[in-house]
Amino acid sequence: MKETIKTDKLSKHFKAVKAVEDLSINIREGEIYGFLGLNGAGKTTTIRMLLGLIRPTSGASYIQGKRIRPGCNEIWNDIGYMVEIPYSYPDLTVRENLEIFRRLRFIADKNAVNSIIEKLHLTEYADRRAKDLSQGNSQRVGLARALIHNPKILILDEPTNGLDPAGIVEIREMLINLSRNNGITIFISSHILGEISKLATRIGIIHEGKLLQEINTADLGRLCQKRLLLDSSDKNALVSLLTQYGYSPGMNENGHIELKEAETIDHPGEIAKLIVNMNIPLELLKVEEEDLESYFLRTIGMKGGNS
Repeated sequence: MKETIKTDKLSKHFKAVKAVEDLSINIREGEIYGFLGLNGAGKTTTIRMLLGLIRPTSGASYIQGKRIRPGCNEIWNDIGYMVEIPYSYPDLTVRENLEIFRRLRFIADKNAVNSIIEKLHLTEYADRRAKDLSQGNSQRVGLARALIHNPKILILDEPTNGLDPAGIVEIREMLINLSRNNGITIFISSHILGEISKLATRIGIIHEGKLLQEINTADLGRLCQKRLLLDSSDKNALVSLLTQYGYSPGMNENGHIELKEAETIDHPGEIAKLIVNMNIPLELLKVEEEDLESYFLRTIGMKGGNS
């Protein structure tokens, strides 16, 4: 599969602040790459360097094999982008804003504005001034600008900010369709962990400017930890029993006993039978699987993830 976006030890320093440090990623054609990180992790700075909006301190980035430099205008025909809060002329309507953008893009099809308004479900807001839009609909206008010229590559910074749950699902389904059926490569940054897991085919985790890990979304189930949680009114007896049978019980943050051995997680009924046969009261038996949020927090070393 052809490489579409690449960075090679890309770094950006603002005096003493290392916003991005030695970032190397490779994104393949038709892939949805989720760039996951806390606010301030370096996501937007990376996107600005990818678009040639700021100059890196060191390293390089490439789109479709071409090195990106400030003023590198030949890449724009193939790229749609939305960075942070999308800007619109506040006193112009949605339709007028998009018409200006159509002309700036030299799009000959005069129906392109109507088509993208319909696609982004902006029809009822088409003649409303931009300054009177909700944040969610302002995001839709930003996405409309990114998509109006049918780009081969989309670079989106927090595209679902301000959208209600139904709007998030609509945008997710649209982006998945663009990737699967049109072969569009999508680079999407977000701190909304659950949404990225539903959308991306591959995830890069960035923290304090450094890429910590890249994973295929399909591998998340294997990477996310599982544990068997137990509780009893006689915790000491339960811990003693489990230890006697060769298990290694621990205590979790909620005061429940936990086991991490694969055999206990795969066959919790056997543990339940053992405990009941020994006449120890069993008040809780539950297999708990780490979600992406917990996995993410564990990866960046913050409290909140399973240890």
